[in-house]
Amino acid sequence: MNRAKAFTLIEVLIVIVILGVLAAVAVPKFANASEDAMTSATQSSVAGVRSAIATYRTSAVIQGNDPYPTLDQLGDGSVLKFEVPVNPFTNVGGIQAVGQAQAEARGVSNQSAAGWNYFVDNAANPPVAIFYANSSDATTAPDGSGGVRTANEL
Repeated sequence: MNRAKAFTLIEVLIVIVILGVLAAVAVPKFANASEDAMTSATQSSVAGVRSAIATYRTSAVIQGNDPYPTLDQLGDGSVLKFEVPVNPFTNVGGIQAVGQAQAEARGVSNQSAAGWNYFVDNAANPPVAIFYANSSDATTAPDGSGGVRTANEL
């Protein structure tokens, strides 16, 4: 007797159920991966620029110069030894100057023109510089009260 061997309907259904259970467990774990990556990239970019500004400040204070770099100095390579990446939330690069009130409120404007905002006032007492993302999109970074921060709050 020549009998063809094949899977039974029950065996196929069991495999489908197992795959469904695995998918139901795995998919939620990776659902926020993209948002987590954008949040991490934004945090990294902001931290890198702020670190470069702090390094510049240390050197400038020692030399007796204005403590914070101007917007032009940020972009000409004298402060940043790397090109500022595009804002992951808007896919727009570049840094734009903003006013003090907007910077203190972490206001977002002209999202299609620049990915980052920068305010500097070396004449203030004490001098002040604020660098932040030009996007109010929600991130996955916790805000400490059960919610999440927006990109401009990082």
